[in-house]
Amino acid sequence: MKPYREALALPGLRSLLLVAILARVPLTATGITLTFYVVQDLGRGYGAAGLVGAAITVGAAIGAPLLGRLVDRRGLRPVLVLTVVAEAIFWSTAPMLSYALLLPAAFLAGLLALPIFSVIRQSIAALVPVAKRRPAYALDSMSVELSFMIGPALATVGVTTISARLTLYLVGAGIVVSGAALWLLNPPVRSASEATSGPQPRLARRQWLTSRMIAVFAVSAAATLVLGGTDVAVIAALRENDDTAFTGLVLAVWAIASLVGGFAYGAARRSFSPVALIGLLGLLTIPVGLGGAHWWLLALALIPAGVLCAPTLASTSDAVSRLAPASVRGEAMGLHGSAVTLGMAVGAPLSGAVIDASNPLWGFAVIGAIGTLVTLAVLPVELRHRRADAAALTTATTDKNTPQPLTHTPA
Repeated sequence: MKPYREALALPGLRSLLLVAILARVPLTATGITLTFYVVQDLGRGYGAAGLVGAAITVGAAIGAPLLGRLVDRRGLRPVLVLTVVAEAIFWSTAPMLSYALLLPAAFLAGLLALPIFSVIRQSIAALVPVAKRRPAYALDSMSVELSFMIGPALATVGVTTISARLTLYLVGAGIVVSGAALWLLNPPVRSASEATSGPQPRLARRQWLTSRMIAVFAVSAAATLVLGGTDVAVIAALRENDDTAFTGLVLAVWAIASLVGGFAYGAARRSFSPVALIGLLGLLTIPVGLGGAHWWLLALALIPAGVLCAPTLASTSDAVSRLAPASVRGEAMGLHGSAVTLGMAVGAPLSGAVIDASNPLWGFAVIGAIGTLVTLAVLPVELRHRRADAAALTTATTDKNTPQPLTHTPA
């Protein structure tokens, strides 16, 4: 518990994490709310609803690094004003739009989406010293898990008890209020030492977008690809055995395992490479489908991989915060957010296509194998940089321990 106590004792971190949980709940409710609205109120199919979700996803993937770069140059509050106004316009008009207008509007809404996820991670890097970021990012990752447990559940309750149209208004109001709360909190996006050092020269992208950074983005995308694909495969496995009544329970077991893993990761005494974590996550996901014959077996089979979900995502955020210079950290976190978004967007339909062509067991196996293959692809980059880091540390230690020659000042 000591790492968490030390991290939470830092000024501003508690309030930032609290706002993060509250702000992410309405954002995690958007997908299911729009799906119900398109299917029920507009009378379209699930494919049409998926296109609206895809439009938001593509827009968000493009917009996240652009908004991050704007935060780096202009500060946080101007970006929050821009995105909150855009969110207010979209969610107040979406329930009145035809499907033909909703589709491009969704893309624009994604492009100017409130950058909660990337801003929170950028602010953690500004508030928390490097040595204490692991528990801080573990707490952030656990808060994301909680938001994804609460948001879709609340959206489902709203749609089934009120209406999809009214739930759209409520979700939009929640997002706008979240943006206003973040504006009032105005968390720093650079540490005190970084802020007082004055304006920094703009770095060319090739100076910080190194092979190691790209490897972290690849791992981030692979992690959410595995998670998104697992979500679909779990539902398919339960439907195949007429165990759909246990869907919520099985997913809850998976989420709780992720929370436990995230807590253990933050409390650990040593750091873990995101490359190693995604490798284990992929390997442990491959055999999950073997437990698909019974819902309780499937829940148990999900636990080992579930324990690695939050740690993997937390480690990627931590890695980006360490590799990105302060002057471009917003853009780097935006690219990290794009990688996470695209991985999730690809994982679900990919797993679904595999399941349609075979069965749920192969859905787990294929997405797990992809996570493992990404590990093998980026492993040479990770090993090369680790050797370089070790050589640099050895050289620095040698120089420190080498006796310096005495100098004599002439009389």
